[in-house]
Amino acid sequence: MLGQDGPGPGPGPQHRRVIIIGGGFGGVAMACQLKTKLRCTDFCVLERQSGIGGTWWINTYPGIACDIPSPFYSFSFAQNPDWSAFFAPGREIGQYIEKVVDDFELRDNIHLSMEVVSCKWNPKVRLWEVTFRHLLHGVGDLSATDRKHIEDTEGPSFVYSSETTWTCSVLVSAVGGLVEPAPWPTNVPGKDKFQGDIIHSARWDSRVDFHGKNVVVVGTGCSAAQLVPRLLSSDYGASHVTQLMREPPWVLPRITPPFGDSFYKRWSPFLCKYVPGYMRILRALVALATELDFGLFGAERWSERKRDNLQRQLLKHMRETVPPKYHDILTPHYSIGCKRRIYDTAWFPCLHDSRMELTTLAMESVDIKGVNLGLGPKTHSAEKHLAVARSIPADIIVLANGFAVNRWFHPLEVVGSKGTTLQEEFDERGGPQLYRGTALDGFPNMFVLFGPNSFTGHSSVVLGLENQVTQAVKLMRPILSGEAQKVEVTRSAVDKYNAKVQSDLKKMVWNGGGCHNWYVGADGRNSMSYPYSMAYQTFRFMFPTWSDWEVSWVEKRQSIRWPGLFCASLVVALSVATFSRWSSVALR
Repeated sequence: MLGQDGPGPGPGPQHRRVIIIGGGFGGVAMACQLKTKLRCTDFCVLERQSGIGGTWWINTYPGIACDIPSPFYSFSFAQNPDWSAFFAPGREIGQYIEKVVDDFELRDNIHLSMEVVSCKWNPKVRLWEVTFRHLLHGVGDLSATDRKHIEDTEGPSFVYSSETTWTCSVLVSAVGGLVEPAPWPTNVPGKDKFQGDIIHSARWDSRVDFHGKNVVVVGTGCSAAQLVPRLLSSDYGASHVTQLMREPPWVLPRITPPFGDSFYKRWSPFLCKYVPGYMRILRALVALATELDFGLFGAERWSERKRDNLQRQLLKHMRETVPPKYHDILTPHYSIGCKRRIYDTAWFPCLHDSRMELTTLAMESVDIKGVNLGLGPKTHSAEKHLAVARSIPADIIVLANGFAVNRWFHPLEVVGSKGTTLQEEFDERGGPQLYRGTALDGFPNMFVLFGPNSFTGHSSVVLGLENQVTQAVKLMRPILSGEAQKVEVTRSAVDKYNAKVQSDLKKMVWNGGGCHNWYVGADGRNSMSYPYSMAYQTFRFMFPTWSDWEVSWVEKRQSIRWPGLFCASLVVALSVATFSRWSSVALR
């Protein structure tokens, strides 16, 4: 059944002009623009999970919300006047994506519970061959590791019912970057002995009862800051929460909308609906405010001064908000912006709760009913007097340690025109890299959304996705109009672009700010961050640099193209000559 969990496409050979992998913000944006900009309806969206929304479908942990204001964390072409809060909760963002799908009548183009396992370019017919599995209900919501475990132990029939191969003229990968949860720490033994529940924040199990339980939370990132206060609330009623912190984050008070939260909740829906231009002005103001933050990330002296001033303000805020016993361990010793900042209203205050403990001691091992803590490489000097390892009781362990962000496209296998996979190309070139985060030579007619070096760290990822969609739509237009068979970026353009990006990243705080972050890999390469402003990206991506691309025009197009260019040139030449003659007459 299309657009729902079910048997999906039939077993026979099928062809689509465009196949989109992924039904999150990126996939939905591409689908909308295919229909509206290119008038293309012969496309499908293959989504592994059992619902639409990508990150906002699968992430359901308590307290989940966006840390970018909702008016800006939405499509420019489908703005929402009905946000219940300036920072919308995760469930509401998922509902917004569903509404966009319905408004643009995309349900029939979306196939759920379809896991794409391989994409291979066929040079003979110049088409992509996309092989995907029809997953059993709910299996697509599991991590790749868990799916592989079920397949190995129970058999393939417990994972998928059948396998199908379709072809397409254009392939779009919109699988996103925050897909696979980071695994259990390999240096911590005892996981198999533990008799309690182990949950990852990215695969929340709502069946687990937290009331009266001792909980250990690993991590202090954005998810953990939203999650921990909720575990202490009456809704979850944890008996005690111990939070393990490697490095303290920079925590900012969450910004408030114009005239405050209460005004926004009460009046914003009315104003957005009935005051012409109000919604666009509000979005523009938020976009401008976030763009001004880009100045924090540079290496210039004025950027350093801006960081220093803000850091002093945030340290003052921290000391006024949290108990004195945490002042030392919550003082970051790296530049703000090096790691993703946390916008907080509840985490700092919850540290006053007697049921809450924050520590920089590391998890050394796990036993039947507890966690053993000891000194770790990041243990703060204020806690080094606790050198003797101690065991704390644990009924539940929550991993809030992020995602496997540097495993691009895993476990999907993408084979290009040279017979090599994307991963092999990345390895040969020294790391993940694409042209403008969207294309690679040797992989024609393929466009990636949220590829390497697409993450801004200060602005809305939805805007970045829209920019990449805008560029891709312009480049695929000749293919879908029948004027060209193949569009492929050149190797020189890829190398030049990525050399520039990596060179500029060395001047940014993400690479040289003195912290351990998920932007920079073990090899020192930053394959995540985009080192320029979003204003620059928006303008740049509106105009493809066609000299960076090789286009294989169809013969009919070529025979028409050169006479057309000749005629156009002749018209221009005659116009210039006529204008020159008139000018000379006028001057006389």
